[in-house]
Amino acid sequence: MKRNTDVPYKLIAYAGLGFLLFMTLGILKPFTIVKAGERGVVMRFGKVQDTILDEGLHAIIPVVTSVKTLSVRVQKNDISSEASSKDLQDIKTEVALNWHIDPEKVNNIYQRIGDEEQIIFRIITPAVSEIVKAATAQKNAEEIITKRTEVKKQIDVELKERLSNYGILVDDVSLVNVSFSPEFAKAIEAKQIAEQQAKQADFEALKAEKTAQAEINRAKGQAEAQRLQKLTLTPALLQKEAINKWDGKFPTVMGGDGALPFINIDPQKINQ
Repeated sequence: MKRNTDVPYKLIAYAGLGFLLFMTLGILKPFTIVKAGERGVVMRFGKVQDTILDEGLHAIIPVVTSVKTLSVRVQKNDISSEASSKDLQDIKTEVALNWHIDPEKVNNIYQRIGDEEQIIFRIITPAVSEIVKAATAQKNAEEIITKRTEVKKQIDVELKERLSNYGILVDDVSLVNVSFSPEFAKAIEAKQIAEQQAKQADFEALKAEKTAQAEINRAKGQAEAQRLQKLTLTPALLQKEAINKWDGKFPTVMGGDGALPFINIDPQKINQ
């Protein structure tokens, strides 16, 4: 019986093909995966192409084509900046910036600027510093404190306009902290205390004035009431009031002339 010697060779051939396939898929990688929240920049021999890869699995030509992924999710960066106010007070600001890359301009952004780190270092940080300095230089230190919302709005508008030219979209700007020199902070605190004390003094003076006026009005009212009362009190009215209040009992003490006090009534007529 003849043995089939072709089988081992076939196994070896299959193993070789499997090894080549494994090496091709593992090293050359004829596909790429773009994760959620990312976009893929396609480069052919290092040259950026117009094609932008969305999330998912994509076939590529090994060696010829490469893909650089960039995040298009909202990112947050805290940027510190030193500036001066209109009245030359030193100001330190901390700006919290929420931003993201325009998904439709990922390839242009990568070609012009680079990845996320280069975007922050080369574009965002200098833009924030320059715009903050320009905004604070238009107001004195006290206005920066009292009109903080206006300063924030101005920075927000100008940053959106500046960064949109690079394909960077601003979602929100927050002035986390605005601080001044210790000397100026003490001066502001002393001024606020003085203003509060002045307001309290004005309040106390107004309260005293109103209280005095109320007393005057009360005295005038009492005097007028007494004047009107004197005009209406006649002997007949007084006797009538006395009769109305009499309880029918005579006093046990008589006057020196034998007359009853208050009520002019003849005792003999009452006995009859």
